[in-house]
Order: sequence, then C-alpha cells, then structure tokens
Amino acid sequence: MAEYCPYNLWMFDAHRFLLFFVAALLLAITPGPGIFYVLARSLAGGRREGILSSLGTFVGGLFHVLAAALGISAILAASAVAFHTVKYAGAAYLIWLGIRMIRTRNGELTATTALPARNAFRQGILTEALNPKTALFFLSFIPQFITAQAGHVFAQFVILGAISVILNTTADLLVVLAAAPLEQKLKHSARFRSRQRVASGLGMIGLGAYVALADAK
Repeated sequence: MAEYCPYNLWMFDAHRFLLFFVAALLLAITPGPGIFYVLARSLAGGRREGILSSLGTFVGGLFHVLAAALGISAILAASAVAFHTVKYAGAAYLIWLGIRMIRTRNGELTATTALPARNAFRQGILTEALNPKTALFFLSFIPQFITAQAGHVFAQFVILGAISVILNTTADLLVVLAAAPLEQKLKHSARFRSRQRVASGLGMIGLGAYVALADAK
C-alpha cells in the first residue's frame, strides 16, 4: 500500500467536501441580512449599484476568510487539542444558530437602510468587513470540514471559505437580477420565510451534531 503523501493536492475528504458544499449552498440561498442589504441597494440605485454592492461584500467576505484562516492555522500549529476544541465549540455554535433560526421563523426581515448611490463597491466592502458576525460564522463553520491530517490547513480554509463567499455572492447577484419580484416574495410571504428558516435551522442542527459525533469517534 502506498504511503500517505502529506502534499497530495487533493486535500479534502470527498464526503466532507460534498457535505460542506450542500450546507454552504443552503446558507447562501437563505434570506438574511446580506441578501436584504443587496436588495435594498438594488431597489434604491438600480442594477448597477446592486452589482457593485455584491462585489463589495464579496471582497469583504474574502477578508474575513483570510483572517480566519490565519487564526485557525496558528491554533493548529500550537496545539491539536486546541484545534479540536475550536471545532467542538463551532459545532455547538452551529446547533445554537439552527435553534435560533427555527425559533425566529415567524419574525420579520427588514432591509438595510439604503445608502447613498456613490461608492457602492467601497461601502459593500466595509459593510461586510466590519461585520463581526461574519468573522464568527467563518471561524465556526469552515473548521468543521477541514481535515487536519491532510495538511495545508491554511489552504483548505481559504479554498472552502472562498467557495462559500462565491456561493453567497452568486445568490446576491441573482437577487439583483430579480430584485422587484423577490422583494415581494420575501417580504409578503410569511409561509415562504418560515419554511426556509425551519429547513435551514434543521440543516444547521444536523450539521453541528454530525460533525461533533463524527469527530468523537
């Protein structure tokens, strides 16, 4: 049997990668502050402003990915036990986030107040980069799918984080293209919002529990 090569370019377990992609896609299409921010900018300033805002939040998201990747790499280099502690804490956070989604399934979602039309790209970057919840999310979500034994923890984190940001931005751009009808659907269909929140919440709870139990084996 060939010995394991730590520099194998395929750093991901296929099952975990598929699980990550499904979870990231589910989260990307779930109505939330990011989607409503882009929706508000599109309705206030048109398609061009919406696209620039989406690209700005994309850059801001990548900022959080790189910062979190550096932090996780440092933790793993210091202690494997500390790394797994972060993963378990992240799994608990995902379960809590899922419960919160279900509990607030009937809550109202309001769009972010529209900002001036100028500098939409720069404002998008700042809006995302200065959001501490984005940093917390990446620190709890991405490590669940990293295989420390495969090496290249920094590269794994950046690749998975970039995929997540790309999916989010793709969803945002679709919102820009369908701004008017989507606003009516999200704002006035309580059943639609409720069902999506419940589905996303159950998915997050299942994900957190699965990862925690799988790592405990």
